[in-house]
Amino acid sequence: MSLKKRIAVFASGSGSNAQKIMEHFNKHADAEVAIVLCNNPNAYVIQRADNFEIPSHIFDKIDFYQTDNIVKLLKSMEIDLIVLAGFLWLIPENLLKAFPNQIINIHPALLPKYGGKGMYGDRVHQSVLNNKETESGITIHFVNENFDEGEIIHQSKYRIDKDDDIEMIKFKGQQLEHLHYPKVVESLLKKMKSL
Repeated sequence: MSLKKRIAVFASGSGSNAQKIMEHFNKHADAEVAIVLCNNPNAYVIQRADNFEIPSHIFDKIDFYQTDNIVKLLKSMEIDLIVLAGFLWLIPENLLKAFPNQIINIHPALLPKYGGKGMYGDRVHQSVLNNKETESGITIHFVNENFDEGEIIHQSKYRIDKDDDIEMIKFKGQQLEHLHYPKVVESLLKKMKSL
């Protein structure tokens, strides 16, 4: 059995953050992405996982919310950390209990602002723009039973210029996400190692 720390990435869509995490831990000495889990069989993230020869697992709502199949799969793979990268479903209680303080997420705003049910992607950026904010940013946080309410691990900010449109705000946010998310994942795994 590998002594590397093992990461499971959950994603629902294109998976640009998942890509950065897979790149970061590709041939890493101490950690690896062991599996990508997806609730959308047509999501591009599955192709990204294939490109790194990382197995993917597709599941549906019944699997996720009414069975222990996902918990059993992750336990059998000895997963150390679950990383949500654009995964839009609320995490069920059985998964939270099986992996306490081992599930993290990234949000494209400075929580607690612009968080909660239905607040993701362009909806967040549009709200930031509509409220004429002068700055926004990203939040990496632990996951609990509510959307975007877990303990905050890391926040980074960027400035919003008066000419910025939604695409520019999204771009600035993604730059920070891609820069910080893999590093935060790595630092959490290092802390686990020293426990």
